[in-house]
Amino acid sequence: QVQLVESGGGLVQAGGSLRLSCAASGRTFSRYAMGWFRQVPGKEREFVATITWSGGSTLYADSVKGRFTISRDNAKITAYLQMNSLKPEDTAVYYCAARYYGSSYYPSDYAYWGQGTQVTVSS
Repeated sequence: QVQLVESGGGLVQAGGSLRLSCAASGRTFSRYAMGWFRQVPGKEREFVATITWSGGSTLYADSVKGRFTISRDNAKITAYLQMNSLKPEDTAVYYCAARYYGSSYYPSDYAYWGQGTQVTVSS
């Protein structure tokens, strides 16, 4: 069982940066791939980035590639999403998720989810 708690969201101007954190519980965190997703009202949850359990491989949505960086610290059982050059279209609730072993683009592949943190980018 893994419990996830996101933090770090907030209001930022376009072009600014935010760093989201996802604190996990459970001794087997290092065996879980981590993903970040986002959702706006009326739309489906959207893939943002994922990182393998070892941290050796990452994947990004085209819309955030080159601006966002996913990372993890297994010793601190925490995953991160560094968001730079933010745009108004990045405004959403951001969720972290955990999937045993392999990473995935698909929300339905993730068994554990945090409660979400709001990111608002003003123009």
